[in-house]
Amino acid sequence: MNWKISVVILLVGFLGCKEESLRKDKEGKAEAETSSTSYFIEADELLKLANNSQIKIVDFRKPEIYSETHIKGALNIWRPDIEDSSYPYGGMMANSEKIEKLFGDLGIANTNTIVIYDDNGLCDASRLWWILQNYDFTEVRLLNGGFDAWKTINGEVSAEIPKIQKTTFKLVENPSMRYYISKESLVTALNGEALILDTRTEDEYSGKRQKKGAAKGGRIPKSVLLDWSNAINYEGDKKMKSVADLKNIYGRLFPSKEDTIIVYCHSGVRSAHTSFVLTQLLGYKNVKNYDGSWTEWSHFEDLAIVQDSTTTIIN
Repeated sequence: MNWKISVVILLVGFLGCKEESLRKDKEGKAEAETSSTSYFIEADELLKLANNSQIKIVDFRKPEIYSETHIKGALNIWRPDIEDSSYPYGGMMANSEKIEKLFGDLGIANTNTIVIYDDNGLCDASRLWWILQNYDFTEVRLLNGGFDAWKTINGEVSAEIPKIQKTTFKLVENPSMRYYISKESLVTALNGEALILDTRTEDEYSGKRQKKGAAKGGRIPKSVLLDWSNAINYEGDKKMKSVADLKNIYGRLFPSKEDTIIVYCHSGVRSAHTSFVLTQLLGYKNVKNYDGSWTEWSHFEDLAIVQDSTTTIIN
Protein backbone atom coordinates (compact mmCIF):
# COMPACT_ATOMS: atom_id res chain seq x y z
CA MET A 1 0.00 0.00 0.00
CA ASN A 2 1.24 3.48 -0.87
CA TRP A 3 2.50 5.18 2.35
CA LYS A 4 0.52 8.36 1.62
CA ILE A 5 -2.72 6.37 1.37
CA SER A 6 -1.82 4.58 4.64
CA VAL A 7 -1.35 7.89 6.44
CA VAL A 8 -4.71 9.14 5.16
CA ILE A 9 -6.45 5.95 6.31
CA LEU A 10 -4.84 6.15 9.75
CA LEU A 11 -5.70 9.85 10.07
CA VAL A 12 -9.35 9.26 9.09
CA GLY A 13 -9.53 6.38 11.57
CA PHE A 14 -8.02 8.50 14.35
CA LEU A 15 -10.38 11.41 13.69
CA GLY A 16 -13.32 9.03 13.55
CA CYS A 17 -12.37 7.52 16.93
CA LYS A 18 -11.82 10.98 18.39
CA GLU A 19 -15.21 12.15 17.10
CA GLU A 20 -16.86 9.05 18.57
CA SER A 21 -15.10 9.67 21.88
CA LEU A 22 -16.23 13.30 21.94
CA ARG A 23 -19.77 12.22 21.11
CA LYS A 24 -19.75 9.77 24.02
CA ASP A 25 -18.28 12.42 26.32
CA LYS A 26 -21.04 14.84 25.35
CA GLU A 27 -23.70 12.17 25.84
CA GLY A 28 -22.21 11.31 29.21
CA LYS A 29 -22.16 14.96 30.20
CA ALA A 30 -25.77 15.42 29.06
CA GLU A 31 -26.78 12.33 31.02
CA ALA A 32 -25.02 13.68 34.09
CA GLU A 33 -26.74 17.02 33.71
CA THR A 34 -30.17 15.40 33.62
CA SER A 35 -29.32 13.25 36.62
CA SER A 36 -28.37 16.02 39.04
CA THR A 37 -30.20 18.92 40.56
CA SER A 38 -29.46 22.33 41.99
CA TYR A 39 -32.46 21.92 44.27
CA PHE A 40 -30.58 19.65 46.67
CA ILE A 41 -28.41 20.74 49.56
CA GLU A 42 -26.48 18.51 51.93
CA ALA A 43 -26.33 19.09 55.67
CA ASP A 44 -22.65 20.04 55.69
CA GLU A 45 -23.29 22.63 52.96
CA LEU A 46 -26.18 24.12 54.92
CA LEU A 47 -24.00 24.29 58.01
CA LYS A 48 -21.74 26.76 56.21
CA LEU A 49 -24.71 28.90 55.16
CA ALA A 50 -27.02 28.66 58.16
CA ASN A 51 -26.10 32.14 59.47
CA ASN A 52 -26.44 33.81 56.07
CA SER A 53 -29.31 36.31 56.32
CA GLN A 54 -30.37 35.52 52.76
CA ILE A 55 -31.07 31.89 53.68
CA LYS A 56 -34.49 31.13 55.16
CA ILE A 57 -34.77 27.63 56.60
CA VAL A 58 -38.26 26.14 56.65
CA ASP A 59 -39.15 23.27 58.98
CA PHE A 60 -41.98 21.48 57.18
CA ARG A 61 -43.33 19.38 60.04
CA LYS A 62 -46.32 19.49 62.36
CA PRO A 63 -46.18 22.56 64.67
CA GLU A 64 -46.13 20.43 67.81
CA ILE A 65 -43.03 18.60 66.58
CA TYR A 66 -41.38 21.83 65.45
CA SER A 67 -41.98 23.43 68.87
CA GLU A 68 -40.02 20.65 70.60
CA THR A 69 -36.85 21.12 68.56
CA HIS A 70 -35.82 22.34 65.11
CA ILE A 71 -32.85 23.74 63.24
CA LYS A 72 -31.97 26.96 65.00
CA GLY A 73 -33.67 29.88 63.27
CA ALA A 74 -35.97 27.69 61.19
CA LEU A 75 -39.49 28.88 60.38
CA ASN A 76 -42.42 26.49 60.56
CA ILE A 77 -44.83 25.69 57.74
CA TRP A 78 -47.22 22.76 57.71
CA ARG A 79 -49.68 21.32 55.19
CA PRO A 80 -52.79 23.41 56.08
CA ASP A 81 -50.69 26.56 55.55
CA ILE A 82 -50.32 25.78 51.84
CA GLU A 83 -53.80 24.37 51.18
CA ASP A 84 -56.96 25.87 49.72
CA SER A 85 -59.70 25.20 52.28
CA SER A 86 -62.56 26.28 49.98
CA TYR A 87 -62.98 22.77 48.53
CA PRO A 88 -65.28 20.13 50.08
CA TYR A 89 -62.21 17.88 50.36
CA GLY A 90 -58.76 18.63 51.70
CA GLY A 91 -55.25 18.94 50.36
CA MET A 92 -55.70 21.24 47.37
CA MET A 93 -52.91 23.65 46.45
CA ALA A 94 -53.23 27.15 47.89
CA ASN A 95 -53.60 30.04 45.47
CA SER A 96 -50.74 32.46 44.94
CA GLU A 97 -52.27 35.12 47.19
CA LYS A 98 -52.26 32.75 50.18
CA ILE A 99 -48.63 31.78 49.53
CA GLU A 100 -47.64 35.42 49.22
CA LYS A 101 -49.27 36.29 52.54
CA LEU A 102 -47.81 33.23 54.27
CA PHE A 103 -44.27 34.03 53.15
CA GLY A 104 -44.61 37.73 53.86
CA ASP A 105 -45.89 37.03 57.37
CA LEU A 106 -42.92 34.72 57.93
CA GLY A 107 -40.45 37.39 56.83
CA ILE A 108 -39.50 35.64 53.59
CA ALA A 109 -38.57 37.98 50.73
CA ASN A 110 -38.23 37.33 47.01
CA THR A 111 -34.47 37.73 47.34
CA ASN A 112 -34.19 34.89 49.85
CA THR A 113 -33.23 31.30 49.16
CA ILE A 114 -35.50 28.86 50.99
CA VAL A 115 -34.12 25.60 52.39
CA ILE A 116 -36.88 23.13 53.29
CA TYR A 117 -36.54 20.04 55.44
CA ASP A 118 -38.77 17.46 57.09
CA ASP A 119 -38.27 14.13 58.85
CA ASN A 120 -39.98 11.99 56.23
CA GLY A 121 -37.54 11.54 53.38
CA LEU A 122 -38.45 14.94 51.87
CA CYS A 123 -41.95 13.68 51.10
CA ASP A 124 -43.64 16.63 52.81
CA ALA A 125 -40.95 19.14 51.84
CA SER A 126 -41.39 18.18 48.18
CA ARG A 127 -45.00 19.33 48.26
CA LEU A 128 -43.91 22.89 49.06
CA TRP A 129 -41.14 22.63 46.45
CA TRP A 130 -43.74 21.54 43.89
CA ILE A 131 -46.10 24.42 44.68
CA LEU A 132 -43.31 26.98 44.41
CA GLN A 133 -42.20 25.47 41.10
CA ASN A 134 -45.71 25.88 39.73
CA TYR A 135 -45.64 29.55 40.77
CA ASP A 136 -42.18 29.97 39.22
CA PHE A 137 -40.28 30.64 42.44
CA THR A 138 -37.11 28.57 42.04
CA GLU A 139 -34.82 29.76 44.84
CA VAL A 140 -35.58 26.60 46.78
CA ARG A 141 -33.40 23.81 48.17
CA LEU A 142 -34.34 20.54 49.83
CA LEU A 143 -32.15 19.28 52.68
CA ASN A 144 -31.14 15.73 51.76
CA GLY A 145 -31.75 13.50 54.78
CA GLY A 146 -33.81 16.16 56.52
CA PHE A 147 -33.64 16.90 60.23
CA ASP A 148 -31.79 13.67 61.02
CA ALA A 149 -29.00 14.55 58.60
CA TRP A 150 -28.63 17.90 60.35
CA LYS A 151 -28.40 16.27 63.78
CA THR A 152 -25.90 13.72 62.47
CA ILE A 153 -23.37 16.49 61.78
CA ASN A 154 -24.15 18.15 65.14
CA GLY A 155 -25.92 21.10 63.56
CA GLU A 156 -27.36 23.52 66.11
CA VAL A 157 -30.95 22.88 67.16
CA SER A 158 -33.32 24.87 69.33
CA ALA A 159 -36.88 25.05 70.67
CA GLU A 160 -36.81 28.84 70.42
CA ILE A 161 -39.24 30.44 67.96
CA PRO A 162 -37.34 32.98 65.86
CA LYS A 163 -38.37 36.62 65.83
CA ILE A 164 -40.00 37.60 62.56
CA GLN A 165 -40.01 40.88 60.70
CA LYS A 166 -42.74 40.80 58.08
CA THR A 167 -41.92 41.45 54.44
CA THR A 168 -43.71 41.76 51.13
CA PHE A 169 -43.48 38.62 49.00
CA LYS A 170 -44.74 38.53 45.42
CA LEU A 171 -45.12 35.73 42.89
CA VAL A 172 -45.31 36.23 39.13
CA GLU A 173 -48.71 37.16 37.69
CA ASN A 174 -48.99 34.42 35.08
CA PRO A 175 -47.18 31.38 36.49
CA SER A 176 -46.25 28.42 34.31
CA MET A 177 -47.86 25.76 36.55
CA ARG A 178 -45.19 23.56 35.02
CA TYR A 179 -45.80 20.39 37.01
CA TYR A 180 -49.53 20.77 37.65
CA ILE A 181 -52.52 18.95 36.19
CA SER A 182 -56.17 19.38 37.13
CA LYS A 183 -58.95 16.79 37.37
CA GLU A 184 -60.46 17.99 34.09
CA SER A 185 -57.17 17.71 32.24
CA LEU A 186 -56.55 14.26 33.68
CA VAL A 187 -59.96 13.07 32.44
CA THR A 188 -58.91 14.14 28.93
CA ALA A 189 -55.46 12.58 29.32
CA LEU A 190 -56.98 9.19 30.14
CA ASN A 191 -58.13 9.00 26.52
CA GLY A 192 -54.61 9.58 25.23
CA GLU A 193 -51.15 8.06 25.59
CA ALA A 194 -50.27 9.48 29.01
CA LEU A 195 -48.84 7.09 31.59
CA ILE A 196 -50.58 7.25 34.97
CA LEU A 197 -48.48 6.49 38.04
CA ASP A 198 -49.99 5.80 41.49
CA THR A 199 -47.37 6.45 44.19
CA ARG A 200 -49.37 5.14 47.18
CA THR A 201 -49.10 1.80 48.96
CA GLU A 202 -50.26 -1.47 47.41
CA ASP A 203 -53.25 -1.65 49.79
CA GLU A 204 -54.39 1.84 48.81
CA TYR A 205 -53.91 1.06 45.13
CA SER A 206 -55.97 -2.14 45.29
CA GLY A 207 -58.72 -0.47 47.27
CA LYS A 208 -58.13 -2.64 50.33
CA ARG A 209 -57.43 0.43 52.47
CA GLN A 210 -59.09 3.82 52.31
CA LYS A 211 -57.35 6.75 53.97
CA LYS A 212 -59.19 9.50 55.76
CA GLY A 213 -60.37 12.20 53.37
CA ALA A 214 -61.21 9.91 50.47
CA ALA A 215 -64.83 9.09 49.65
CA LYS A 216 -64.06 5.54 48.57
CA GLY A 217 -61.15 3.17 48.02
CA GLY A 218 -59.57 2.23 44.72
CA ARG A 219 -57.47 3.78 41.98
CA ILE A 220 -57.69 5.80 38.78
CA PRO A 221 -58.10 3.64 35.65
CA LYS A 222 -54.97 2.84 33.61
CA SER A 223 -52.68 3.64 36.55
CA VAL A 224 -49.66 1.54 37.48
CA LEU A 225 -48.24 1.33 40.99
CA LEU A 226 -44.85 2.37 42.31
CA ASP A 227 -44.73 3.40 45.97
CA TRP A 228 -42.96 6.77 46.37
CA SER A 229 -40.80 5.38 49.19
CA ASN A 230 -38.87 3.19 46.74
CA ALA A 231 -36.89 6.33 45.88
CA ILE A 232 -35.34 6.74 49.35
CA ASN A 233 -33.48 4.68 51.92
CA TYR A 234 -36.73 4.33 53.81
CA GLU A 235 -35.48 2.04 56.57
CA GLY A 236 -32.17 3.88 56.84
CA ASP A 237 -31.14 7.53 56.66
CA LYS A 238 -34.13 8.44 54.42
CA LYS A 239 -31.82 10.07 51.89
CA MET A 240 -32.43 9.72 48.17
CA LYS A 241 -31.10 6.57 46.56
CA SER A 242 -28.34 6.87 43.98
CA VAL A 243 -29.24 7.99 40.47
CA ALA A 244 -28.18 4.56 39.18
CA ASP A 245 -30.63 2.86 41.52
CA LEU A 246 -33.38 5.32 40.62
CA LYS A 247 -32.83 4.67 36.92
CA ASN A 248 -33.29 0.95 37.51
CA ILE A 249 -36.44 1.53 39.57
CA TYR A 250 -38.23 3.98 37.26
CA GLY A 251 -36.64 3.10 33.93
CA ARG A 252 -38.48 -0.23 33.78
CA LEU A 253 -41.81 1.61 33.80
CA PHE A 254 -40.81 4.65 31.79
CA PRO A 255 -38.05 3.88 29.27
CA SER A 256 -38.41 7.19 27.43
CA LYS A 257 -37.61 10.55 29.02
CA GLU A 258 -40.15 12.07 26.64
CA ASP A 259 -43.10 10.07 27.99
CA THR A 260 -46.00 12.07 29.39
CA ILE A 261 -46.30 10.90 32.97
CA ILE A 262 -49.09 11.88 35.37
CA VAL A 263 -48.46 11.04 39.00
CA TYR A 264 -50.90 10.99 41.90
CA CYS A 265 -51.28 9.69 45.44
CA HIS A 266 -53.80 10.39 48.21
CA SER A 267 -53.55 14.19 48.24
CA GLY A 268 -50.65 15.08 45.95
CA VAL A 269 -47.89 14.97 48.59
CA ARG A 270 -46.18 11.65 47.93
CA SER A 271 -46.62 12.20 44.21
CA ALA A 272 -44.93 15.61 44.52
CA HIS A 273 -41.89 13.72 45.82
CA THR A 274 -42.01 11.38 42.83
CA SER A 275 -42.36 14.41 40.54
CA PHE A 276 -39.13 15.74 42.04
CA VAL A 277 -37.35 12.43 41.48
CA LEU A 278 -38.52 12.06 37.89
CA THR A 279 -37.86 15.64 36.77
CA GLN A 280 -34.84 16.71 38.83
CA LEU A 281 -32.91 13.49 39.36
CA LEU A 282 -33.81 11.50 36.25
CA GLY A 283 -34.49 14.20 33.67
CA TYR A 284 -38.00 13.27 32.53
CA LYS A 285 -39.42 16.12 30.46
CA ASN A 286 -43.20 15.79 30.70
CA VAL A 287 -44.28 15.09 34.27
CA LYS A 288 -47.45 16.40 35.90
CA ASN A 289 -48.63 15.92 39.48
CA TYR A 290 -52.40 15.63 39.88
CA ASP A 291 -53.12 18.16 42.61
CA GLY A 292 -56.35 16.68 44.03
CA SER A 293 -55.15 13.10 43.59
CA TRP A 294 -57.29 10.28 44.97
CA THR A 295 -58.91 12.50 47.63
CA GLU A 296 -60.53 14.61 44.91
CA TRP A 297 -61.09 11.89 42.32
CA SER A 298 -62.94 9.63 44.77
CA HIS A 299 -65.52 12.33 45.57
CA PHE A 300 -67.01 12.35 42.06
CA GLU A 301 -69.50 9.60 41.25
CA ASP A 302 -69.19 10.17 37.49
CA LEU A 303 -65.45 9.39 37.49
CA ALA A 304 -64.43 5.80 36.83
CA ILE A 305 -62.46 3.90 39.46
CA VAL A 306 -60.91 0.45 39.76
CA GLN A 307 -61.14 -1.71 42.90
CA ASP A 308 -59.59 -5.13 43.48
CA SER A 309 -60.87 -5.83 47.00
CA THR A 310 -63.20 -4.82 49.81
CA THR A 311 -62.19 -1.53 51.38
CA THR A 312 -61.25 -0.92 55.01
CA ILE A 313 -61.30 2.74 56.14
CA ILE A 314 -58.20 3.93 58.01
CA ASN A 315 -57.13 7.27 59.47
